[in-house]
Amino acid sequence: MSEDKKTVAKKAPTKKAIVKKVAAKKTVAKKVSAKKTEADLPRVKSTKKGNDENRLRILVKAYEPKVLDISVKQIIDTAKRYDAEISGPVPLPIEISKYTVNRSTFVYKDAREQFEIRVHKRLIDILNPNPKLIEALTNLSLPSGVDINVKMG
Repeated sequence: MSEDKKTVAKKAPTKKAIVKKVAAKKTVAKKVSAKKTEADLPRVKSTKKGNDENRLRILVKAYEPKVLDISVKQIIDTAKRYDAEISGPVPLPIEISKYTVNRSTFVYKDAREQFEIRVHKRLIDILNPNPKLIEALTNLSLPSGVDINVKMG
């Protein structure tokens, strides 16, 4: 044999060596999968019955977002005045209704106009409201064009 080419014969791994490598890989995989993320943990429901039962859920709707934000601010200021715990306002998806209308009454069917109505919504939760707060919210005067739905639950 010349010095240029040195061939080293490697031994083929035995079955025991292969089994050990596979077993080592499995234990590493088990250790990695043993780590639980927050998504894997079961969700714990709150056991406080006071928060679930005593809650005002206020859904405010309006066509104009500026008027909606002003009325939501009035509701939140009133709730803060009576030291209530507030969650929100949460902006909900805008409800868009589209209407297509013929421009003329009888002929020119291809000429059409499209209109849309956008309804903006906000959700406010008031936890553990007292009777004075509920009275103040019912007496609250809000701008026209604002629709309010109040649910107790």
